[in-house]
Amino acid sequence: MYQYRQILVRMRRGDSDRDIARSKTMGRKKIAQVREIAAKNGWLAREAALPDEHVMAAFLDRKEAPLPSSCVSTLEPWREQISKWRATGVQCTTIHATLVRNHGYSGSYSSVYRFLLHIDASHTPDVPLRLEFKPAEAAQVDFGAGPMMTDALTGEIHKTWFFVMTLAWSRHQYVEFVRDQTVATWLGCHRRAFEAFGGVPARVIIDNCKCAITRACYYEPEVQRAYGECAEGYGFKIDACPPRDPQKKAYASYCTLCG
Repeated sequence: MYQYRQILVRMRRGDSDRDIARSKTMGRKKIAQVREIAAKNGWLAREAALPDEHVMAAFLDRKEAPLPSSCVSTLEPWREQISKWRATGVQCTTIHATLVRNHGYSGSYSSVYRFLLHIDASHTPDVPLRLEFKPAEAAQVDFGAGPMMTDALTGEIHKTWFFVMTLAWSRHQYVEFVRDQTVATWLGCHRRAFEAFGGVPARVIIDNCKCAITRACYYEPEVQRAYGECAEGYGFKIDACPPRDPQKKAYASYCTLCG
């Protein structure tokens, strides 16, 4: 019922069947059936509480006719053993070779690969930690690698970066392309971002870039002096992420990775 519940949540948010199907959770035909059942039972209204799992099961967990023998995988007799191998991280090629050598399996590697996909899809995914913020509470800042750009006048090729500031609650963003990561550029991008947003957040969550943090430390990071004075002048708190802990700066880092 976990998959049905997640699909129902996305439907209540306004996602189309095509968008939901792109996640590979369920086919469009099945999603359309779920939407029809949900509409009849009033589950799509956002103000209504989500139904309990046993209620959804009564409508959605229909018993289907058994599949014909031609649709049953030849790997079914070893499902339990294959699941154990998969859980311990054994690679697909190793599983196929072991089945051929020790169990007389005559199928192809592709059949094992498809079987493993079904096993992986049946497992409940880990739920990531969601960071919650209040309006104007925080902004997350990071640099990302930009494209190589050619100067139209000199023909010189320059490496570029883009500065990203994301408001943690609304996720509104300010992006600026720059040609260096100096302290002056860092401070200037902050000033222009605050002007674009029309305000200053209570704290700015940053990575440990050299233009902001001179020495990264889990407990007492050393803030670059000019940046510290900038924070004092604008009245925001500098919140440096602990080293090697990317979960603390999810929004800005996601933008620099995915564009």
